[in-house]
Amino acid sequence: MSNQYLDPKLKVFSLNSNLPLAEEIAKEIGVELGKCSVTRFSDGEIQINIEESIRGCDVYVIQSTSWPVNEHIMELLIMIDALKRASAKTINIVMPYYGYGRQDRKARAREPITAKLVANLLETAGATRVITLDLHAPQIQGFFDIPIDHLMGVPILSDHYKSQNFDGDIVIVSPDHGGVTRARKMAERLKAPIAIIDKRRPKPNVAEVMNIVGNIDGKIAILIDDIIDTAGTITLAANALIENGAREVHACCTHPVLSGPAFERINNSKIKQLVVTNTIALPEDEENTRKIVPLSVAPLISEAIIRVHEEQSVSTLFD
Repeated sequence: MSNQYLDPKLKVFSLNSNLPLAEEIAKEIGVELGKCSVTRFSDGEIQINIEESIRGCDVYVIQSTSWPVNEHIMELLIMIDALKRASAKTINIVMPYYGYGRQDRKARAREPITAKLVANLLETAGATRVITLDLHAPQIQGFFDIPIDHLMGVPILSDHYKSQNFDGDIVIVSPDHGGVTRARKMAERLKAPIAIIDKRRPKPNVAEVMNIVGNIDGKIAILIDDIIDTAGTITLAANALIENGAREVHACCTHPVLSGPAFERINNSKIKQLVVTNTIALPEDEENTRKIVPLSVAPLISEAIIRVHEEQSVSTLFD
């Protein structure tokens, strides 16, 4: 959308987590990014100054809570407080990646539920709406008492694979039981069968592959996950698929967290190509990211922002 968006009451601001994505979203909508500065006191305390009037405006703040997670959450909370005190009409948080979303229930005694804590913090600070992509668990939507628009990454990833013209039968593979719904959504779009990797995880960030449910023999396997963090699960899954007869393995995810040994693991694995979205900014390191193909979520998010602002249905974007 190259034309200028006409309503001056729509303002888009970005904090530090993913400025390139925010600039792309603002360009798609046809607005300039709002002027604000994020500085630090010498002890590291965050100071935010909004450098234009936002009184009575509908403000959209773009901030993924990716690494460093705690810094980015704190920036966001302080920004919400600043907007509230500057008389913004609505404060809409556009959070392409929702950090702390993996702790969404008590799996063991005396564990926190951080996904709920972050929801409470955002609401208490003064957020009036959240727009996000591929929450780790869909029930996190219920942790909010404000409207939440939960967009999907599967259509973007599926459209990429549709254009690939693979030479052979494909099979969509979920790396665990929890991701079966996601794999099935992609399989329906690509008219392909699904397979599931049955694995046990002895402790966090340590994956142990067990067996494969479904026919993968001689097929091109596409692994799909919502988050790839240390890449232990996905690379073990890829190796297991090749060992069990898959012809080649591709992988995709919405959120490339990619921490610790992730790049090394991906580059040394049987994964031919890893397709991700830009909900989290990738490092500018061609050697490390040589197997990675990034797709943009800016058209999807900008469309959601315009629909919310114009009070139109957003549900058509979920399909």
